[in-house]
Amino acid sequence: MTDDLGAAGLRFERDGVIGWCVIDRPAARNALTPAMYFGIKRAVRLVNSDPDLAALIITGTGDVFAPGGDLGGRAEPGDSLPDDLGSEDVLPFLTVRDSRAPVISAVNGICQGGGLLIAMLSDIAVASDRATFRVPELLRGIPDAVYAAVLPAHVGLAMARDLMLSARRFGADEAQRLGVISRVVPHEQLRDAALAAAGEILQTAPQARMHVKRMLNERYGLIDFQTMTWALQTSPELREGMRAFMEKRSPAWIPQDPQPAPRDPA
Repeated sequence: MTDDLGAAGLRFERDGVIGWCVIDRPAARNALTPAMYFGIKRAVRLVNSDPDLAALIITGTGDVFAPGGDLGGRAEPGDSLPDDLGSEDVLPFLTVRDSRAPVISAVNGICQGGGLLIAMLSDIAVASDRATFRVPELLRGIPDAVYAAVLPAHVGLAMARDLMLSARRFGADEAQRLGVISRVVPHEQLRDAALAAAGEILQTAPQARMHVKRMLNERYGLIDFQTMTWALQTSPELREGMRAFMEKRSPAWIPQDPQPAPRDPA
């Protein structure tokens, strides 16, 4: 059984019964290519199929956990994807959510976009006190159907509106208070805290745990992939949002009067 995740920006490491999926693409600030998204799905499948592994911890490197997808459309040598995958088939979010083996996110730094969905849909998300969070999809013209289904179940409808429509940044303490993630620890204790969380879950009965997870997951709404797929394929707003990001300018939809908020630098 191979530990190759098919993505140059991911590493899989074994630590006893714990598998570590390390997001390690520093030249692109850990931006996730399609192969990396699918590689995280492969990592979850690996810990569920390898009898020597019992749990998965996902983490990043440096000061970034994961900022979401690579908006520049870049890939890396060595990236590989199965043929004929739809855009939603690449994404690991539901695989993380439904994993029989425990999945822990050890959020070491910047966590937004698809990275934040991975953290929220993990069984436990442990965050460094240095971590920051954001839901930036609407800044790029993306009507993200997964966030619309998942975020209200964590934070309530009013706060989901706030976080999605404003796309504002927020810190680890607020993320914990809102219910975006569940644990915050001093940065230097993050690895030990993630291992402790995995160990705690592994004390529980696997079959009963899966039934509880299924019942909890019923709290999430339906995911409108049809609208999201339409936007990814045809939306002029998405094209403008991507161009504006690459050209380091404000998108054309921002009104000039009254004075808008400063342009997002990220």
